[in-house]
Amino acid sequence: MDLTRATDAPWLLRRVRPMGGAAIDVLVQAGRIAAVGPELTPPAGTPEEEGGGALLLPGLVESHTHLDKTLWGLPWYRNAVGHRLIDRIDNERGFRAASGHDAATQSMRLARAFLAAGTTRLRSHVDIDTQAGLRHLAGVQRTAAALAPWLQIQTVAFPQSGLLGRPGTAELLGAALAEGADVLGGLDPCAIDGDPVRSLDVLFGLAERHGKPLDIHLHEPGAMGAFSLGLILERTAALGMQGRVAVSHAFCLGDLPAAEVQALLARLAALDVSLVTSAPSSRSVPPLLAARAAGVTVAGGNDGIRDTWTPYGSPDMLARAMQIGLRYNLRRDDEIEQTLDCVTAVGARACGFGAHGLAPGCRADLVLVEAETVAEAVVARPTRRLVVAGGRIVARDGHLLPGLPGEEAPPSMPAPVS
Repeated sequence: MDLTRATDAPWLLRRVRPMGGAAIDVLVQAGRIAAVGPELTPPAGTPEEEGGGALLLPGLVESHTHLDKTLWGLPWYRNAVGHRLIDRIDNERGFRAASGHDAATQSMRLARAFLAAGTTRLRSHVDIDTQAGLRHLAGVQRTAAALAPWLQIQTVAFPQSGLLGRPGTAELLGAALAEGADVLGGLDPCAIDGDPVRSLDVLFGLAERHGKPLDIHLHEPGAMGAFSLGLILERTAALGMQGRVAVSHAFCLGDLPAAEVQALLARLAALDVSLVTSAPSSRSVPPLLAARAAGVTVAGGNDGIRDTWTPYGSPDMLARAMQIGLRYNLRRDDEIEQTLDCVTAVGARACGFGAHGLAPGCRADLVLVEAETVAEAVVARPTRRLVVAGGRIVARDGHLLPGLPGEEAPPSMPAPVS
């Protein structure tokens, strides 16, 4: 039986330890987890896969990346760009136009590497601007459609060059949503757009008109960022968009006095506005443990991976979980487990991916690794022994199996860094 192909027939994963617990079996049928328990007795003739006591994780979730930008698999890009945000924005837009950068090819390369490393749900921001139009979106949508049975990709129509400064951008964002972009993105209403009230009026108006959720990049520091965040929360409440807004980065929450942060965290929790962090070492970051204690959903993502902005990053969400642990100085096993939560259950919740987990009825997205505990898996980042996506085995020992789309692209997950 070829378990990489679509089938409603059952198969059994024997002797695996979900999240480091006692060994159980997992029965998979029609792309879902049909049953879990010790020593299951499946129908006669059911194919079996031996887990050998390996640690079982749910499919990993990437909540914030940029598939369309990546240079993954291309020759080294020599980065000599300036240090301001606008320098990086302008440099990237010029490079992509001059080089003919192909978002379809590059997004497929990186998406396959994500899948080989156990990521089965992913949210990708895609640049929409008056120079490229919807070209980058079309490329990522091709990848999303090709990989849909295995890797669920959400596309975010993202105005990387700003919303107000380039006339026609709002109309392009509307067209992108009409063309199937799943989420509307935004960017720094004060620092980039220079008119936060108008910027957010336009952005929330588009989201309401098209019935789409929002995911807003907020790099703005300190009081400026707090002002923008307050406006975002006001509009979320006014339009009844609770549970449909995410704020990525939110660096300002790492700059403000504790009392002000706690007040903002309480509002974020009350409105069910998610935070998404890449836990960068170079910027202030939202207080992870305090935010979780306040009831705020805090997911994790890479941001850019190997692009004109940064040479860093890896399509391995265990590596990103470790980065979160390092950035927040999390050393206890129970704290490190929370970093995995950021790139599994909480990531799925922040992005609105349903049926995620290891319970019966969930989509059968399963990752096997050789580790005793979740904390060891995060810190050691072992090669993925087995990856199951949508009920089908798609990768063994860090390599995608033949027959998946985009086979000309590099299929392997990156080797762990010791």
